[in-house]
Amino acid sequence: MFNERRFYIYVMANRKNGTIYVGMTRSLAKRIYQHQLGSIEGFTKRYGLKRLVYYEVFPTAVGAIQREKNIKKWPRRWKIEMIEKRNPEWQDLSKDGLI
Repeated sequence: MFNERRFYIYVMANRKNGTIYVGMTRSLAKRIYQHQLGSIEGFTKRYGLKRLVYYEVFPTAVGAIQREKNIKKWPRRWKIEMIEKRNPEWQDLSKDGLI
């Protein structure tokens, strides 16, 4: 059986135009579930970031890590524009099988 490797960068938010967090993971569904449960200590738990508003898929960890680092350096306005190009209402993409 073919085992396709995937890596993800993702953006969590607490509400539209609210606090945002950019992260990287190998298992998107598992990581989002952990954030929503509050089982990951740190920034996302402290600010109640439980809404997945954006993500991208990469075939390599190196590509995902580089993209995450680049996005983290961006001004907030650019991050908001990136989110709103694909998700203008800041819907939680983890709901209703959207991921």
